[in-house]
Amino acid sequence: MHGARPEPQTASPRKPQTAFPRKPQTANRSPMSDLTRVIELFQLPFMQRALLGGVLTGLMGGLMGSFTILRQLSFFSDALGHSALLGISLGLLLGLSPSSVLLPFAVLFALGVTYLLERTRLWTDALLNIVYSSSLAIGVILLTFVGQYKGGINNILFGDILAVRQGDLVVSTVLLVVCVVFVGLTLRSQILLTLHEPLAIASGIAASAHRTVFIMLLALVVGASIKAIGVLLISAFVVIPACAARMLSRTFAGYVMLSAVLGAMGAVLGMVLSALLNLPSGPAIVTMQLAIFLVAIVLPRAKLSTV
Repeated sequence: MHGARPEPQTASPRKPQTAFPRKPQTANRSPMSDLTRVIELFQLPFMQRALLGGVLTGLMGGLMGSFTILRQLSFFSDALGHSALLGISLGLLLGLSPSSVLLPFAVLFALGVTYLLERTRLWTDALLNIVYSSSLAIGVILLTFVGQYKGGINNILFGDILAVRQGDLVVSTVLLVVCVVFVGLTLRSQILLTLHEPLAIASGIAASAHRTVFIMLLALVVGASIKAIGVLLISAFVVIPACAARMLSRTFAGYVMLSAVLGAMGAVLGMVLSALLNLPSGPAIVTMQLAIFLVAIVLPRAKLSTV
């Protein structure tokens, strides 16, 4: 009909952005072509950095997580992950990058929590709940005063392992070496503190100093891993491999090493799954760690000893 005005065209809703560019789908697409695409992806420099970053963070998370779950500090990584939003918000307000703020914030958080635990004598889970809830609330409020963050809130919440840079790899490598040296030199003390703290204190072990150093290292590991895994998933990233290793190990030393190996394995398999199905990398890694844990449940359960 003449004179009729065309209906306005509305923009179609944008789909959430995924980790990898998706190639056009064809009717003859085969599993072999998907595998070839994944191999090609892992030949790219940024994918190799992401894979190495996943291995390093997986080793660190599994190593420190092995002691974390037995000392009932699992909630600490979750509290630090949520509280990290406060540190990121402060960094953005000051014009700093989130990466440069996370590690100092993690150290201050660990020292603050240690001080509050000794000062208030409250239950650990109750105190951590207060700290992370209030930090999360303040962080969200501060974000309202920040302009558009180019990194995207999803990258903060769920991580972006593809954004790992060479400097991040150097920091993770140094931190992993520090954690291995610390655990290796103090393994007997750590075992005794983990399994029977009163006996460790009676044996002359400086429990407070060991606890402070351990919590600081755990905080640094969590802070270094948040960029790849995200604040919402970092607790599972630390806890799940350790729980799986706990069910499969017969000796304490084997449990610690297996926890680190399963953490790295979950990161590698998660990266492959992410590239194969074009999924977000952080959730894919945690999903693969969950799959490893479910397999560990099915297998015969081992009895852990200190030998």
